[in-house]
Amino acid sequence: MQFWWPLQIFFSFGDRGFLMFLRLIILAAVMSIVLIVVLACCESVRRTAPMNFIMLFLFTLVEGFLLGVVSSTYSKESVILAVSLTALITFLLTVFSFQTKFDVTGWGTGLFIILFIFTIVGFIAGFFMPGRTWQLVYGGIGAAIFCLYIIYDTQLMMGGKHKYALSPEEYVFASLNLYLDIVNLFLLLLSIFGDRN
Repeated sequence: MQFWWPLQIFFSFGDRGFLMFLRLIILAAVMSIVLIVVLACCESVRRTAPMNFIMLFLFTLVEGFLLGVVSSTYSKESVILAVSLTALITFLLTVFSFQTKFDVTGWGTGLFIILFIFTIVGFIAGFFMPGRTWQLVYGGIGAAIFCLYIIYDTQLMMGGKHKYALSPEEYVFASLNLYLDIVNLFLLLLSIFGDRN
């Protein structure tokens, strides 16, 4: 369902999506932030059914809409390529996570620090270093970071002999983490391979 939204909005509205949905875009962005904070910070909400499923569904719906808006600025071929690459990479990384004896669950702090620095550098460089070369370098490094995050979050979900694991009660939190990794990988691949309309 997640990748249906971007394709549907792209094929239906194209560039007009930004004008038609400006208020909806702002509302969706605010809702996305509120929902992620609630899901991340309120243990009782994310552990209590059916509220946890409702919140996760709403978050997925809002994020799907926002992805659709972003995707509408790229060509059809770019979006399809990014979706295909994201699906293939996610599948291969999941298989790797299940098959490898290499444990990355202890890398949480390091991955967070790398992602934090990556975000700050990207924000600052966005103002001072615009250009396609910087976008490709930033997208490539970001894609590599989120590939590591996919392995990390998959192994956290698996538990077993890994150093760290999420409780089975945290299934919504685990799926949210993995979902965000995949969405970010998609966006970064889209920025690398995307051909803007």
